[in-house]
Amino acid sequence: MKSIFCAALVFALVAPFVPTVAFADMQDDVNQAVTIFQRFQDIPEQSVPRSVLKDARGIAILTVLKAGFIFSGRGGHGVVVARTRKGWSGPSAIGTGGAGFGLQIGAQVTEFVMILNTAEAVNAFSREGNIQLGTDLSVAAGPVGRTAAVGITPMAAVYTYSRSQGIFAGISLEGTVVVTRKDANAAYYGRSVVAGDILAGRIKPPAGARRLVQVLSRY
Repeated sequence: MKSIFCAALVFALVAPFVPTVAFADMQDDVNQAVTIFQRFQDIPEQSVPRSVLKDARGIAILTVLKAGFIFSGRGGHGVVVARTRKGWSGPSAIGTGGAGFGLQIGAQVTEFVMILNTAEAVNAFSREGNIQLGTDLSVAAGPVGRTAAVGITPMAAVYTYSRSQGIFAGISLEGTVVVTRKDANAAYYGRSVVAGDILAGRIKPPAGARRLVQVLSRY
């Protein structure tokens, strides 16, 4: 009974973040993406280097909750955008989730920024299937700070960064599975849409995404 109670507790904590269980309002995700990105860039010495952002083909921004007591669970949601010939695309909803077993306790919210360095990475997020980082796409902890050289870490299709409890760092997310939240996209755009069309810039971004596009357009 105690194990069942622990598992239920973890599920209750994580369920709101898992895309297959519940969808956050996508406008909240878009607004949160702006906040997270600006927070990451607040301290130049500990930010995503401008050289990395300048060459980025896309950017994914996620909020992930990890919780556990013996049983553990992790789930998150956010958005991905791509750079097109006309500027940044509208946002496409993404999510991630998982569960495990281990001696751990507590809950932690972590913010992630993924820099999509290649057209291959953008295409992977456009296909609307499961993407496993490290298997489907090469992934590496991204270089940090305005003076960091891109060559400090091996070039990968995806650079990853995290911020948890005020601590910022490049971090590897190898093994993480990311999915497209099709229902959230349909609700946000008011009709059934395809992630590939969103990220290719073929669908006009809603008015609510204007601030996100403006912030990213500085890079």
